[in-house]
Amino acid sequence: MGIRQWPVGERPRERLHQAGPEALSDGELLALVLGSGWAGGDALQLGRRLLTRFGSLRELLRASGRQLEALPGMGPAKASRLQAALALGRRVLAEPLLGGQALDSPAVVRQFLRGRMLARRREVFACLYLDTRHRLIFFEELFRGTLDGAAVYPREVVRRALELGAAALILAHNHPSGVAEPSQADRALTRRLVEALSLVDIRILDHFVVGEEEVASFCERGLL
Repeated sequence: MGIRQWPVGERPRERLHQAGPEALSDGELLALVLGSGWAGGDALQLGRRLLTRFGSLRELLRASGRQLEALPGMGPAKASRLQAALALGRRVLAEPLLGGQALDSPAVVRQFLRGRMLARRREVFACLYLDTRHRLIFFEELFRGTLDGAAVYPREVVRRALELGAAALILAHNHPSGVAEPSQADRALTRRLVEALSLVDIRILDHFVVGEEEVASFCERGLL
């Protein structure tokens, strides 16, 4: 029996209108995004199959288009719709910085970085380029690596900072392992970047390590 044949009070869309999105399960929200099911089941069953296949919403965030399309009942259209919805959620987290807000709080940066760098399968090193008032000029993922590291070249960081007219930088990278603890290699890299950028009078304000449950700040830990 399809969702349209369910009692009105049990249908995800009607429940959303009556009680809000918080009243719906993850599977029901996914069903609304997907819009329809397939020959073997309805949209709610498909949403639940996605959660079963990937294990959690966090892992679903990591899924590629090909992985989504490979699930029976998905296909390119539904996979694209789902990826677009997930991307919108990430962008909502980034809006405070993109709106010209000064980066005067680690909490604001953490929110932004969770939206941009959470649930990555490979290590990514990024820079937030800031103006003299510590407002975001540009966010860029400069280097992408493997499951346990990314090669970072200080001269490229300096070149991009000068090119963008940055007065200060915030560094960020993720740990695909999920553990946000800064490694010795992270600390050594940060020291090299501080030295390289100081030669052109550009400050590094902080370095964040993005894990699954925590986003660690070098400044808060006394490492910078």
